[in-house]
Amino acid sequence: MDGWIKLHRKTLDNPVVCKDSDFLAVWMYLLMNATHKEQPAVFAGEKITLQPGQLITGRKKIAERFNIHESKVQRVLKMFENEQQIEQRTNNQNRLVSILSWSDYQTSEHQNEHLVNNERTTDEQPVNTNKNVKNIENVKNDKKKDSIPKIKFAEFVKLTQQEYDKLVLAHGEDRTKRMIEILDNYKGSKGKKYASDYRAILNWVVERVEEEEQKGGYRQAKPFTGGKAASSKHDADSQAQASQNGGAVANSGSDQQDRIRAEGDSERSTGAGSKYDMFVRR
Repeated sequence: MDGWIKLHRKTLDNPVVCKDSDFLAVWMYLLMNATHKEQPAVFAGEKITLQPGQLITGRKKIAERFNIHESKVQRVLKMFENEQQIEQRTNNQNRLVSILSWSDYQTSEHQNEHLVNNERTTDEQPVNTNKNVKNIENVKNDKKKDSIPKIKFAEFVKLTQQEYDKLVLAHGEDRTKRMIEILDNYKGSKGKKYASDYRAILNWVVERVEEEEQKGGYRQAKPFTGGKAASSKHDADSQAQASQNGGAVANSGSDQQDRIRAEGDSERSTGAGSKYDMFVRR
């Protein structure tokens, strides 16, 4: 990719980007490879139009470029996303990355030319330049005062049309609807309120949807019947065994009583004969 980018000094004040050399390298890669104008592309088998500040890349490609482990690249991109530096939409092959504050880092060529001309004419027309600066500041202040209306996409979720379009561009319409549904259910059940539902979706709802997709959704378990069958069989075997044991015990008891009677009769017979013999001998 030809051309150049503008690198602002305030980048050094960003604790996320400057966490370590790998973070800074990945951030520079994103800035230098992002498109600066609308450009057709193909992502996830669909034709899309890349907007300024977007690029299609992959963690493997970034890892090979800077000799960084793929898992480290994944952590860096995830932290950029959590800290609202980027948005990303992933698939099995690559990912679509959107730099959220692209306009803060880059300006169009027309704006650059305008700034250069202002610098050249500063000495010649200081009064006009000061008026232009004041006018620009007044316009910015007026824009801040004008609140952008939010649309009610669910009972408890409100987004601006621009915020909704960003989510659809980064994650697709189906996933965006699922994110809104999750946030709506959470806010309705917990009574939770957010200053920005859009930021809440970026902070944790996106990750929740990705976890659902990795798990393949919830599956209802089938009722387990093997335990009942085994228990019934065990009870039947136990009853049969008890019946057999009972019969054996009864037979054993009857035989034992017969032996006791026979031994008693034998002892009586033997005892009587002995006493008689002794009496005769005397």
